[in-house]
Parts: sequence; C-alpha cells; structure tokens
Amino acid sequence: MKETIIQFGTGNFLRGFAEDFVAQMHRKGVYSGNVVIVSPTDSAQIAVLNAQQGRYNLYLRGMENDKPVSIRREIDVISRSINPYQDFDAFLALAENPDFHVIISNTTEAGIEYVADNSFSDRPAHTFPAKLTQLLYARYRLQLPGFIILACELVDKNGERLQQCVLQYAKQWALPDAFGDWVTNSNHFCNTLVDRIVSGYPHEEAEAMLQEIGWKDRLLDTAELYALWAIEGDYEKEFPLKAAGINVQWCDDVSVFKKRKVRILNGLHTAMVFPALMCGLQTVGECMEDVQFSIYIRRCLYNGILPVLGETQENLDFASSVLSRFANPYIKHRLQSISLNSVSKFAARVLPTLLEIQSSGMQLPKTLVLSFAALLEYYKNHSVSDVPVCIEKIRGGSLAEILGDTSLWGTDLTGLLEPVGRAVERVQRGGMRAAVAWSIED
Repeated sequence: MKETIIQFGTGNFLRGFAEDFVAQMHRKGVYSGNVVIVSPTDSAQIAVLNAQQGRYNLYLRGMENDKPVSIRREIDVISRSINPYQDFDAFLALAENPDFHVIISNTTEAGIEYVADNSFSDRPAHTFPAKLTQLLYARYRLQLPGFIILACELVDKNGERLQQCVLQYAKQWALPDAFGDWVTNSNHFCNTLVDRIVSGYPHEEAEAMLQEIGWKDRLLDTAELYALWAIEGDYEKEFPLKAAGINVQWCDDVSVFKKRKVRILNGLHTAMVFPALMCGLQTVGECMEDVQFSIYIRRCLYNGILPVLGETQENLDFASSVLSRFANPYIKHRLQSISLNSVSKFAARVLPTLLEIQSSGMQLPKTLVLSFAALLEYYKNHSVSDVPVCIEKIRGGSLAEILGDTSLWGTDLTGLLEPVGRAVERVQRGGMRAAVAWSIED
C-alpha cells in the first residue's frame, strides 16, 4: 500500500487515535494509504516501532448501555518509522513522494514553538516546526503539491501557530519569499481539537492481554471507546474520516469544541491531579471511586467550571459524559502521566476559569483554589517533570514571587495571593486530606 501520511509523534495518543482512524478507513474501504512516523526528538521508540514493523494492538474499552465493551484491534497502518537524528536524508526524502498529502502532529503542548537557536543547516533542526520547515522547503523545491496539516497539540489555534512558526523560520533562514507564499497558499494548516482518553500501555493487565494476542507487543495501547476530532475546514474528500464512521466534525471554528473540552475534561484532570497524588491515589478511576474526591471533582465542575463556561445543554451533556468517562473501569489513566508539564497545563486549563470567576465578582471556589495550592506544594516537595526553570522558580520563590511571575502564568496573579495562601496554609497545617475536606464544605 502506498504511503500517504507523515506523522510527527511516536506516542501512545496518536497510536490510539489517528492510527486507529486510518485503520478504520482501510477496513471500510474508503481510503488507501499508510503512515510514516517521524520522531520529533531523538527517540528510542523508533527502533521499537521498526522492530514490530509498525504493528501493534489497541484495546478500546468502556461501558455501553450499562454493559462492558472491550474491542481489540490490530493496527497495521504504519509502514516505517524514521529518526531524523539518525537518518536525516531519509527524513528529507519524504518530500520527494507526491503521494504524501497529509501531515499529522502531536509533539506535546510545548512542541509548537519558535526558538531562534535553529539553523537551516542543522541535521535536523531542533524544534518540530523547524524540522517541518526543512521538509516543506524540500517539497517546495521539487514543485510538488503541499499538505493538509493536522496539528493535534492541545494549544489554541494549533494549526495557525504552527504555520506562523514555519514562516518565522523561513524568514530567519532567508529562504525565498516565494517559499513563504507556497507555505501559505499551497498548504492547509488546520486548527484541530482531539478528544479521546488514551491510557497507554496497560502495565497491570498486560500479561493477560499479551496471552490473548499471542506475541510480545511492546507497543500495546489502550483507550476509551469515545473519540472526537474537530477540524477546521472540510477535507472529507481527501481524508474520508466521516465516511468510515469516525466522529469527526469538519467545521468553520473549533474554538467552541476546544474551550468545552479544555475547561471541563482537561481542567478537571489538572485540578484533581496533585490533591489526589498527595492523598496517595494513583489513577483517575481511583479518584472517582473515592467518596471525598468524587465530591471534590463534582464541586470543581458544577461550582467552578460550568458557571463561567455557561450552563448550556451542550456543556451540561458533555460534563455528564466526562464524569462517566472518568469512571470507566477499564481505563487506568495514571495521575503521574497527567502531571507532566503541569505549569503550562494549569495556565491553559484551570487558570482561565479562576480568573473569569474573579473578574465576575463571584466567590472563588475553594476546590479550584486548592488545586493551585496543591500544584505549588507538590512542585516544592516532590520530583516532577516540567521545564527546569519552572521548577526552579517555584522551589526558590516566595508565594508572592511565584504568583507575580508572568513568565510562569502569562499574567500577574498577585490578586490570588490571599486565597491561594490560605489554601497552602491548610495543606501545610493539616495535610491534603483535611484540605480537600475543607474545600468541599458547604
């Protein structure tokens, strides 16, 4: 089968999302084309992908009509995987194949960034947008068609931001003006929103699953049944997701889908993660089973997020579905994985709700304030995975300095000093369990 899709990203999410959709399009007979994966970093995962010839198993599990459903799919749509740090020529050679027409990316929320310390002569350039610029320029020089580019990173206007980064590199590297015109006019940088909980390798259940599979699948992946892909534009003819029964929304503006998902689903994840970790919980499911945390999560949602997001029927229905998805007994969504890079996540997912509540004159919900205090306390006292400078500033600063640091939060948060300070004091004085109990008091 010909290769038609270039994917930047090797992680569990895209393998449980985009590759699943490509496989479904194959099964329905509406699309013929495989994926070539490119690692945006110098990743050892490429060797594993190639050793398995791109083949792996995906378990989709959940509840339908109050009955458990488990579906196993063998995904066999990845033809090969390339590490551009080890074979830059093979990476650039992708530009030569006119069959490629779609590029998909998921390089984390920090992945779409312009960093001047990248050179056109680097093999490869460091950032994902710089690598993409190198690939697009090679394509442009061959006078071949551009791409439909589906950025899946969970940042606002992800497609537009990626295009801006590419154009910045084109200018920095003094590439021809005609290349910039080609980038703008011959490529479609789509803003998208992705929604599926992909919980990755099922460590506790792997042995039983591998026995069923019959071979040692090191790329075994698990996800929920639900999936949504909202994409600005309409490229159904070129990429027939809807024809395969995929829940895709081709639309003019993904912002309404994005805001709903980021504020509710991602916001609740970020609001629960550090209070829960500090109480010894390990998964989202454990939080939903814990009476106190189940109340905490619902208070975050119904007393904090929804009043400012808007209690429309669409938002209420989505909120209810999210609580059901969190309680999915099959999905072991680990809090440690949710906790990665939480400073930027909190700024994008929870902080806007807090600031809108504050500006409206409503009382700040103690649950969301506690989530902020818990993040700061956890960063000060535990090993975390985040940008080193963020960790250093939180560990080395006073509360006033941390909240006033616009480089951390994008705005001055000294107006939150009193309520956050009160919550920090609660945690320090009585521990997190007592602080959670305080936060859900009427």
